Amino acid sequence: MIVYFTASWCGPCKMYNAIFESIANNYTNQECHFGRIDVDKATDLGNNYRISKLPTTFIIKQNQIVATAVGVLQNQTLKALVDQYKAKSPK
Repeated sequence: MIVYFTASWCGPCKMYNAIFESIANNYTNQECHFGRIDVDKATDLGNNYRISKLPTTFIIKQNQIVATAVGVLQNQTLKALVDQYKAKSPK
């Protein structure tokens, strides 16, 4: 699962939304789930994960955070992270 923390007032998050969406559209739900969490609407989650900078992206696999990135990731960087951790397709 790829999840990122955002807020409506966050300028960089607005740019990252487009990047995140374009990458998410290239994967099936069997490969990877994508989600956004607005820290203003889900303050408890933002606090629990100690989000202090936006956007913050987590890669979660088997209920564990396996990678964290702070700031806007470029297309190729986000795609490389997803490819590294996505579920393998059955052969």
